[in-house]
Amino acid sequence: MAPMSAPVGGSRPLLNRRLASFGTTIFAEMSALAARTGSINLGQGFPDTDGPAEIAEAASRAVLTGLGNQYPPGPGVPELRTAVARHQQRFYGMSYDPDTEVLVTAGATEAIAASLLALLEPGDEVIALEPYYDSYAACIAMAGATRVPVTLRPHAGAFTLDLDELRAAVTPRTRLLLLNTPHNPTGTVLSPAELAAIAELAVERDLLVVTDEVYEHLVFEGAHLPLASLPGMRERTVTISSSGKTFSFTGWKVGWITAPPELVSAVRSAKQFLTYVSSGPFQYAIAEALQLPDGYYDGLRADLAAKRDILADGLAAAGFEVYRPQGTYFITTDITPLGEKDGLAFCRALPERCGVVAIPNQVFYDDQAAGATQVRWAFCKKAEVLEEAAARLRRL
Repeated sequence: MAPMSAPVGGSRPLLNRRLASFGTTIFAEMSALAARTGSINLGQGFPDTDGPAEIAEAASRAVLTGLGNQYPPGPGVPELRTAVARHQQRFYGMSYDPDTEVLVTAGATEAIAASLLALLEPGDEVIALEPYYDSYAACIAMAGATRVPVTLRPHAGAFTLDLDELRAAVTPRTRLLLLNTPHNPTGTVLSPAELAAIAELAVERDLLVVTDEVYEHLVFEGAHLPLASLPGMRERTVTISSSGKTFSFTGWKVGWITAPPELVSAVRSAKQFLTYVSSGPFQYAIAEALQLPDGYYDGLRADLAAKRDILADGLAAAGFEVYRPQGTYFITTDITPLGEKDGLAFCRALPERCGVVAIPNQVFYDDQAAGATQVRWAFCKKAEVLEEAAARLRRL
C-alpha cells in the first residue's frame, strides 16, 4: 500500500475559514457530558416530556393517510400557512396573506440561516444583542457579513438593553438588526418602550430587521409584542417563530417566517437551496396545534412559570446570584458568589461535582469576559427533575 499523501486540497484547511472558529457547538459537548456521567441535563433546551397527545396523533394520522409523506409544497402546506396567518391575527391583530407572506422552514434555525443568507452580502454589518444564540454568529459568518454586538448587561436583577449603545452601533454599513425577544439566554423580554425606540431607529436609518420570537408564548410577566406590529416595521421585518418551544415537539423542526411578499420571496430563494422542504406530515399536525384553545397556552405558561420558580429558588439556595427570567425557559446565574470565575471550567467540572449539566454563557459572547461568570440552566423539565437538580446543587 502506498504511503499516505498530503491531504486532498493541499495545505489549505478543509473547513471554510468563515466557520473555522466555531467548532462543535457547546450544546453537543455538554449533552455528551451529561450522557457520559449520567447527570441531569439542564443544558440543552429541550423538554423531557412530549407535547399534547392529540397533536402527536395528528402527526401519526398524517403519516398513515399519506399527508406530507412526499415533498410538500416549497412554501409549506397550505393548511399550515393558513394556520400561521390566523395565529398572527388571533394573538396580535396582524394580517398576513398565507399565500405570499408566510414561509414554512425547517425550524427557526433554518429560518434564521435562510434570512441572513438571503438579505446579507459581504461588507454588510449586522447588529445582534449579546449574548446571542450561537447560530446567529455562524449564519452571519456564512453570509460573509460582520457581526456587531450590543451587550445586554445585568442590572437590578435583570439584563437590560442600552438604547444609546444600540444607536451608536449603527453605521453606514449596517444592513440589518437581528433581535431575539423573549431573549435566550438571559430571559429578558424587551419592553414596549424599548421596542418603540428600536422601531424608530430602524425606520430612521432604513434598516431591515429579523426578529427571533420562538419564545413568544413563554412570557411570564407582561406580554409579547411583535416588533412588526409597530409603525413602519411591518414592511421591513422578517418575523421568525416555530412550533418546538410552544408545543414541546422540538424534534419535528417546523418553523416559519411572516413578512411582506418581497422579503418572503428573498428568504425563499435561499431556503430552497438549504432543505428545499421538510417535516411534511408534521406540518399538518402543527396546523392543528396552532388552533388549540387559549387554555392550552395559558396552561403552558403557568406550568413553566412554576418550574422557573422551583429552579430559581434552588439555585439561589445553592449560592448562585439568580437573574429570574421574564420569559423563555432558561435561567442565567452568576457563579461569583461561589468563589468561581470561569463559567466554562465550572460547567465542565459540575457533572463530577454534583451530577448536573449547565451551559456557560461566555460562548454566546464576542466579549467573553462580559459573560465569563454566567451560567445558563434550562427549566423545561419535570418538576421532580428540577427538585432533584436543586438538591444536588446544594452540595456546592
